[in-house]
Amino acid sequence: MSMGVHVARHARTSTPLSSLHHLLLLALVPFVGMAYVAAAATEAEGLLRFRDSMNNTSALSGWGSPAKICDGDEPNWNGVLCLRGIIWGLKLENLGLSGSPNLDALESLPNLRTISLMNNNLAGPLPSIKKLRILKSLYLTNNRFSGPIPDDAFSGMNSLKKIYLGNNQFTGKIPASLPTLPNLSDLRLQGNQLQGTIPEFTQSQLKIVYLSNNDLEGPIPESLQKMDSSSFAGNKNLCGPPLGECKALEAGSGGGDGSIAASEKQVSVLQIALIVLVVGVLLGIIAALLILFYWKKRNSQVERASSVLSPTDAMPTSYDDIERFDLQDMLTSAAEVLGSGTFGASYKTVISSGRNLVVKRYKQMNNVGREFFVEHMRRIGRLQHPNLLSIIAFYYRKEEKLLVTEFVENGSLASHLHGNHTQGLDWQTRLKIIKGVVKGLAYLHKELPSIMLPHGHLKSSNVLLDKSFEPVLSDYALRPVINPDQAHLLLVAYKSPEHGKTSKITKKADVWSLGILILELLTGKFPENYLTPGYDSKTSISTWVNQMVKEKRTSEVFDEDMGGAKHSKSEMINLLKIGLSCCEEDVETRMDLKEVVEKIEQLKEGDDHVHEEQDHLSEGYAFSSNGTEDDWKQ
Repeated sequence: MSMGVHVARHARTSTPLSSLHHLLLLALVPFVGMAYVAAAATEAEGLLRFRDSMNNTSALSGWGSPAKICDGDEPNWNGVLCLRGIIWGLKLENLGLSGSPNLDALESLPNLRTISLMNNNLAGPLPSIKKLRILKSLYLTNNRFSGPIPDDAFSGMNSLKKIYLGNNQFTGKIPASLPTLPNLSDLRLQGNQLQGTIPEFTQSQLKIVYLSNNDLEGPIPESLQKMDSSSFAGNKNLCGPPLGECKALEAGSGGGDGSIAASEKQVSVLQIALIVLVVGVLLGIIAALLILFYWKKRNSQVERASSVLSPTDAMPTSYDDIERFDLQDMLTSAAEVLGSGTFGASYKTVISSGRNLVVKRYKQMNNVGREFFVEHMRRIGRLQHPNLLSIIAFYYRKEEKLLVTEFVENGSLASHLHGNHTQGLDWQTRLKIIKGVVKGLAYLHKELPSIMLPHGHLKSSNVLLDKSFEPVLSDYALRPVINPDQAHLLLVAYKSPEHGKTSKITKKADVWSLGILILELLTGKFPENYLTPGYDSKTSISTWVNQMVKEKRTSEVFDEDMGGAKHSKSEMINLLKIGLSCCEEDVETRMDLKEVVEKIEQLKEGDDHVHEEQDHLSEGYAFSSNGTEDDWKQ
């Protein structure tokens, strides 16, 4: 206490020393500022080196300007997470990033706690992270990383709590450094090709472990036996709780007399009879399911949206009283092949209650793990809109997936435009259809903001028509569960101009798909865009329409089979203009979906007056050199 008083008195009485102290502090201020600026510059350099190690980084083109990365809690650089001016994380999901990221470059970020690169196309071996000592969370799910994970990949990473490496292509054994992480609480390695046995995990706080759909074998360690069985499904050689018991048979020792092991001798006649009965039932089911390609795996699962969620959450009101049905009821019923599309065959089946269902097979989802697939199906099962075809059930097996929907009696829009229907669609019906399509599409974009392609596969064969010719959209929101290496070959959105030029995809790819659909609806021509592997301006239906307009042949564009058009030319032209704006090659000048919805809602079934001029459109508008409308000036 006296020392404290003494010091205080000394400070008050020694004015020269106090002044010197203040002068020293003032002299240090510039150096402190310089150190802060140097640290910020180092962080920026690290981020830029990290970005430049990847491809398709146009979403990060704004990095570098402004120089100040964080402004309090608000980031100035896309995907950076800030807290009180400090960079604490990166969230770069669904950006189409590819290449092999250099995470070591982020060593210059001293406060980095979390990195998320989920849902991209990143490839190569697992990036090194051992220099990021204080990292707490690493999210790399749904990429294309491959090869074995080094045993020491996580050595010394004592702060790591969450590791998401699911749905990649990792091989080899589970790395030995994982069980040594003292704070590990959430580990997800599902949907890879990992082999060998599961090591013992002794962390008391480890609550979530997903190892499903790998090639693991042997007994499940005691420390993980209280986990749900779904955590280990899809590993055919795993055994022990919570899966079946490990019952290896031993060779008999009775002097080589061929006697069976004692455990096998204990099988009773009743047990044998039960086994025979079960086998007989299975064989009967298999015979009944030949038309549906032997859907027989016992660890497969069908889940109704209403059994996962309440009916009012998962389905439109008309489905609230839907009766329960199970896999056997659906698969043993009579089936009719409806056709084969991009993803696979579709079947119409009538279950015992007389209800018509459609079962669609997907084989392009075998890289997605059960846990992620079920979670995604539950999410889109909650969507409720009169212009969406609800998914009422789904079936999971590693090799293929099934989606179950209601049967829509009037077929697809494509069949009415290009099939052998005796009566074509009139203008009023076509306008009704396109208005319903944009409502459904706008709902998807509103309800699924975190998905890059809320629809992703919009085309005329995925627009179904009910008995009143009200459209319902199908095959939506499937991009997150489609194998990344196949998505660009299958989905319509990947045939857009931006992906053709930059290999980059945006939400406006759905708008481009809508534009192609509008032009198809008005012209009655089948777009070659659906058939080409990528975007080809020479064969695009939008190029043809623009050329016809330039040649003052606009009236020849419209479908000759479209009745009710006599007093609707002005509105038809307005819709044609909207369609061309949606097909604009430049993403920045392409119309926003919100604007599309507003303009289409204003369209009417007929005009108050008739426009007789054939070249009304071309006279009033200028066009850019790439064949799309540049200006809408009258």
